[in-house]
Amino acid sequence: VRAQGDTYQVVADVSQFEPPDIVVTTSNCHVAIQAEKVAEDGTVCDTFTHKCQLPEDTDPLSVSCTLTEMGTLVITVRRR
Repeated sequence: VRAQGDTYQVVADVSQFEPPDIVVTTSNCHVAIQAEKVAEDGTVCDTFTHKCQLPEDTDPLSVSCTLTEMGTLVITVRRR
């Protein structure tokens, strides 16, 4: 988690996954990123999981995500 002006940002490289394979959740000042790539035969061939705690001065209702063309997931949370 890094401070960027009046926001915090979490950045993750998820370039090996398609957008529908990526799930971001927030709960109790934590952000969790989960991604799973499923092969055509139904087997899971790649996974990514990352969980981090946000600083206490974040606004939990302000969480937003952007996925760049290069496959970088940027999660932004406003500071109170």
